[in-house]
Amino acid sequence: MITPRFDELIHAPTRLSLVAFLAATEWADFAVLRDSVGLSDSALSKQLTTLADTGYVEIRKAFVGKRPRTSARLTADGRTAFDRHVLALQEIVAGAGGSVVPSSRSSEQP
Repeated sequence: MITPRFDELIHAPTRLSLVAFLAATEWADFAVLRDSVGLSDSALSKQLTTLADTGYVEIRKAFVGKRPRTSARLTADGRTAFDRHVLALQEIVAGAGGSVVPSSRSSEQP
């Protein structure tokens, strides 16, 4: 059983988007990640390096012909950290009454 744990590193919006994307795939090409998250090449490179330095992401560099190709994937530690973070967020939401959508009463006219 995985225990919930809020992870400040993953929680940053850009890194959360990256980790969530990587959690849904085996390997992701740099260009696909860049386009899906809407980052510049340098910003994505910085975020991936931060995640790789903590052991959450593995980066693979290769050549296809003469063109460099960079891919990334979530490591086992990264998957565990993401799963624990998601559980922690779910607990926070559940503690707020289990719903982040306003009740229908708040939209009623007096």
